[in-house]
Amino acid sequence: MTLRIVTPGLFTTVQDLGRVGHQRDGVPAGGAMDRLALRVGNLLVGNDDGDAALETTLLGPAIAFDEETLIAVTGADSGVTIDGQPLPPYHPALLPAGATLHCNREIRGCRSYVAIAGGVDVPTVFGSRSTYVRASFGGCSGRALRAGDVLPLGEPGALSQRIARSLRAEGNALRVATWSAARALRARLADRAVVRLIPGAHLERLDADSRARLFEAEFRVSASSDRMGDRLDGVELALREPLELLSEAVAFGTVQLPPDGHPIILMADRQTTGGYPRLGEVASVDLPVVAQARPGDVLRFRAISLEEAQHADLLRDAELSQARVAISLTRI
Repeated sequence: MTLRIVTPGLFTTVQDLGRVGHQRDGVPAGGAMDRLALRVGNLLVGNDDGDAALETTLLGPAIAFDEETLIAVTGADSGVTIDGQPLPPYHPALLPAGATLHCNREIRGCRSYVAIAGGVDVPTVFGSRSTYVRASFGGCSGRALRAGDVLPLGEPGALSQRIARSLRAEGNALRVATWSAARALRARLADRAVVRLIPGAHLERLDADSRARLFEAEFRVSASSDRMGDRLDGVELALREPLELLSEAVAFGTVQLPPDGHPIILMADRQTTGGYPRLGEVASVDLPVVAQARPGDVLRFRAISLEEAQHADLLRDAELSQARVAISLTRI
């Protein structure tokens, strides 16, 4: 089975959960920006969490399917249609052979995920199918998708086949499931959001005014943001005194302070090490909120302890596990 890109959208790539265990070799982890949306999309079509899907940015692609295919679209609200008919987000849908799916301009949020039963079956590089454009590897020849690209799909598993059979039996026009992912499993989509921040190693090196502004002021996502990092405008922060640092490992969600005083939230395609002061780490449960922030959107930070962040992350994983069990046990 394959899919064909009719129009590529603004920036559409193949992404999974990234390259684990290779940062020590200088290879960025990469992977989906909104990992919650990717995991939920895979859950809805019966895939494993880490199967590869398509990640769209701001303006999505048109995709043609030559055979009957089970899909789900998660993440941003992009006004998805199938041959002109609306498809609600976070619902599995069985597309008939010859159908074309259109992911239009994002109405709310920044990135959508098209999960397909069996996953996108491009070759793995360093254990992942994710596209890393800066080094031109992974995904489809290490680049964003283009019109005419044909991507292979994996063989749908037993749960995917069960979901497809249930939708085939329903026989409605779009063959869309009546069930969907719970609201708790969807990132908040808003032009103003609060992001929880675990204080970092160099937070106390800020001057007093800057420490207060970090948690009181509003930051605006810069138009120069990308998969490597979200640059924040609007407030300039300053250190008490110059600080010389050796480069150290950074993570998805590390908030760095470059010399210009405008913080950067490091994202999926971040470098493996960094030498700027580290003000904090965005709690993992709020990374999808940052991933869905569009240029011009406003973010505010709220302090959270490491223990609170870990507890919130465990609760989110428990909700995902419960949803997967519910789907597998339901008479679909």
